[in-house]
Amino acid sequence: MMDATRMRKAAGASDKRSTKMFVESATKYYQTRTGSVHALDNVSLEVRDGEFLCILGPSGCGKSTLLWSMGGLHDLSDGEIRLGPEKITRPHPEIAMIFQDANLLPWRNLAANIALPFELKRKPVDQERIDALLKRVDLWGFESKFPRELSGGMQQRASIVRSLSVNPSLLLMDEPFGALDAFTRDEMNLLIQEIWMETGKTIVFVTHSISEAIFLADRVAVMSARPGRIKSELRIELPHPRHYTMKTSPEFSRYKAELTEQIRVEAMKAAQLADA
Repeated sequence: MMDATRMRKAAGASDKRSTKMFVESATKYYQTRTGSVHALDNVSLEVRDGEFLCILGPSGCGKSTLLWSMGGLHDLSDGEIRLGPEKITRPHPEIAMIFQDANLLPWRNLAANIALPFELKRKPVDQERIDALLKRVDLWGFESKFPRELSGGMQQRASIVRSLSVNPSLLLMDEPFGALDAFTRDEMNLLIQEIWMETGKTIVFVTHSISEAIFLADRVAVMSARPGRIKSELRIELPHPRHYTMKTSPEFSRYKAELTEQIRVEAMKAAQLADA
């Protein structure tokens, strides 16, 4: 068993992992009826192979815009995003996304919802992989249930299974647990941490919760007030696996104080811009 000191050193060594995705000078303007909105400004960010990266920032800073661009769902006004050597301009088979809403089709049962990505790609359903994932997230036996018969947490677990069933190498998560109650959210954090450790997937996770980011991440990227820029990056040198009791530790509190101050400053800037 690796002791805490060695695990912290191992976490720090992960900086040497190869780059999985590279965001280079990403800039995004939206055209609206009242004029142009500058959402992202010259964002550059590396996502390393196998890491858990969380993106934090004040409301409206462009976190989701950045994540959706990484998933090929938004075009950039300038700059580029690459997955390895490939430029991302549209959805990519190696990239899966999970949203705050589970987005399960109400007229399909759980099994049919999970099979949807295979239908869209016109590929045979990998039932063996799906069955293993259903058992892993405690949804085995619920395949015939419809979304209305599932709790919010169960629906999000189903969306995780749907995304992982096609075996992506990069998983993008846009505030996936934000609508859940506190207890279920803690349980989902433990689950996604375990899945990440078991599979070695690269995960980029957008959240408003500072505690959630510290609990999950290898590294936290903090975004500025709009137009969104990368204000800072902070490595979380806490050992994995992490238990919720870690949130009361002095180390966790120090990370939380540092990130809270950074977000507070950017939130004040955003409020000043809104009042201007």
